[in-house]
Amino acid sequence: MPQSVWVSGEALIDLLPGQSVNSLRAIVGGGPANTAIALAKLGVPVKFVSGLSKDRFGKQIATEFNNYGVELDLAVWSDLPTCLAVVSLDDQGRADYHFHIKDTATFDFDQTLLPESSPGAPNILYVGTLATLIEPGATKLMDWARRVSEHALVVFDPNIRVSVLSDRKAYLASVERWIEIANVVKVSDDDLKFLFPAEDPITVAKAWISTSCPLVVVTRGENGLVAVTANEVIEVPASKTIIVDSVGAGDTVGAIIVEALTRNSLKDLHGQTLRTVMQRAAKAAAITCSRAGSQPPTAAELDKETI
Repeated sequence: MPQSVWVSGEALIDLLPGQSVNSLRAIVGGGPANTAIALAKLGVPVKFVSGLSKDRFGKQIATEFNNYGVELDLAVWSDLPTCLAVVSLDDQGRADYHFHIKDTATFDFDQTLLPESSPGAPNILYVGTLATLIEPGATKLMDWARRVSEHALVVFDPNIRVSVLSDRKAYLASVERWIEIANVVKVSDDDLKFLFPAEDPITVAKAWISTSCPLVVVTRGENGLVAVTANEVIEVPASKTIIVDSVGAGDTVGAIIVEALTRNSLKDLHGQTLRTVMQRAAKAAAITCSRAGSQPPTAAELDKETI
């Protein structure tokens, strides 16, 4: 029986530097949106459950989702505008974001419009980034996700955005609320260094392990990935590539984790099985980094021996 995957969080428009001075390119972005597209390109059936605007940017997002096969029958449509993120890139291709959030459809969550879950629908909920932080929508999304977690595995990616909230204690309180309902956490070492500046990221990951959350995956950029369970710390090096930018790389890793959960039970993700998943995630992230913007690989591209 096919696994049912729902992705919830923001779908917005990234405004990236264009080819000429002072020009910008409008592309579909938002961590959860990137993950949903990555899953669809891997051949995983996925529904996007979040706010979308009826404006031209919302239509651009819907068109992109439709092109890749992300289902929108559970999306929450609104007359409010789409959130915009102005993206700047440093010399290493790392992205920084400045968001235009206030009064946008992107974060206009309403429990009366969010779909009810049931056993098997979904099997997996992937949620994260700013939608789990921006109020009042975040609390409504949390209440809904808690109900979904009664039937589904929850994969949470905090995807820290300090430009939106620089108060470390407030951010940590938000993240820890979501970890309470998560079964898997995917987090970057930069996220952990912000939340716990005096602690080793792997030590923090181990502290998050519990009976209900047996797996934490830490992305470390050029230093690869680490999967942490109660009994193992599995380190995988980054796959070699020529980096154009890092946009969407972590979101692609999240998609590989969800893909693995559609093929394996959570309790079976350990040892060589988990190592193989992490190696696949490293390869997928490298392919994404080799392209401008978030362009995750298809299953056929990922299954090739070289990138």
